Amino acid sequence: MSVFDKFKSGLSLSSLNFSKGIKDIFSKKNIESTILSQFEELLISADVGVESAAELKKEFEKLKIDKNLADSSQIINILITKVSETLIPYQRDLLSLNSSNPTVIVVSGVNGVGKTTTIGKLGKFFKDHKKSIIFGAADTFRAAAIEQLELWSQKINVNIIKSEIGSDPASVAFKTAAYAKKKNIDIALIDTAGRMQNKKNLMDEYKKIFSVLKKIDDSFPNETILVLDATTGQNALNQIEEFSKVQKITGLIITKLDTTAKGGIILAICKKYKLPILAVGMGEKETDLYPFNAEYFAKSLFQLN
Repeated sequence: MSVFDKFKSGLSLSSLNFSKGIKDIFSKKNIESTILSQFEELLISADVGVESAAELKKEFEKLKIDKNLADSSQIINILITKVSETLIPYQRDLLSLNSSNPTVIVVSGVNGVGKTTTIGKLGKFFKDHKKSIIFGAADTFRAAAIEQLELWSQKINVNIIKSEIGSDPASVAFKTAAYAKKKNIDIALIDTAGRMQNKKNLMDEYKKIFSVLKKIDDSFPNETILVLDATTGQNALNQIEEFSKVQKITGLIITKLDTTAKGGIILAICKKYKLPILAVGMGEKETDLYPFNAEYFAKSLFQLN
């Protein structure tokens, strides 16, 4: 299965209702104000966001002056073009993360977004590209998280720094980064505890991780990735807001796009925060992490071959 086919398959659930809604709305010959309002509401319901929905509506307001669009495929083609153009600036090559040696990457996110699995998949991706990897199991609150990352380390054959359950997560992060620097490791991937963005004590502990890393090297961490679950919809925007208060986010990974998620949330995220999308997770296999491709995403969201 090609990467494009994987995008199409993964986004098929999101696309089904969206495409049907577009066909229903534009079944009439004339694009008029009532239809455009319904179109805007459909976009908002797909988590595209109010601002992006309003902009797309304006594009169709311009079109009605020139011609009537009776064929829904024409509508879909225009949407694909506009969505692709909007998202292309936010594509970022995963390999660009390895900009220094070592590159220390902290991976963050709330409970249940798939952080540890994403780290395992990132490790597999980088190892396939001949990079040396070290994992840091700084989610010391859950034994299951340490065990899960250890299983990933065994599966893809990379080293892991870990400590006892309940130990200081900042110390694990420190040891991981120090080891990577001493051993000249290409990439250190540090897992952090899933924490609700509104829990002050947990966010304070998260902040401590960054302060101790800077004791090793002021450039650490080189990257801070926030993992977002696409099924959370507009709540993802709040998560970005709160995590950004602690540490600047340098990239996003969106998981669970192959579920009932409304894929339009990616458009809302890029429009509001202008953060790069590094990759999307679609599936449970170690290879089911795909570099974000704006064109594939737009075509798949509207199911165009």
